[in-house]
Amino acid sequence: MPTRFAEATWEGDLLKGKGNIKTHSGVLNHPYSFGTRFEGAPGTNPEELIAAAHAACFSMALSHMLASGGHTPTRVHTQAAVTVDKVGDGFKITKIVLTCDATVPGIDAAAFTETANKAKAGCPVSQALAATPIELVATLQQ
Repeated sequence: MPTRFAEATWEGDLLKGKGNIKTHSGVLNHPYSFGTRFEGAPGTNPEELIAAAHAACFSMALSHMLASGGHTPTRVHTQAAVTVDKVGDGFKITKIVLTCDATVPGIDAAAFTETANKAKAGCPVSQALAATPIELVATLQQ
């Protein structure tokens, strides 16, 4: 499997400085700052990018596990909420909540929930972020 690349440049101090995040694929080339990260200013930040990666990875993992079990989903939608808090003298990602709703013909709620929990544990991004508490709210749509 290919290695994926992204890069970031930062200029200046933490509060007044500015940076740029860029991916090798070109899908992202965007500025970021203290304001976009910690003060709600418009723009992206590392936590938003982690959330996007986690939501995408979990959706793919769940879809694969469901289909492998004979229940191909019509739709899997996941939102990841990454919380960053001030801890001591710095900041820390303290929690991630995955909220998923899926339409999966022919599966019961218990089997869906079991598969969703396995996907949460097995998703490569979940594994990479295992030091952070990850919660899952998974809803089967009828």
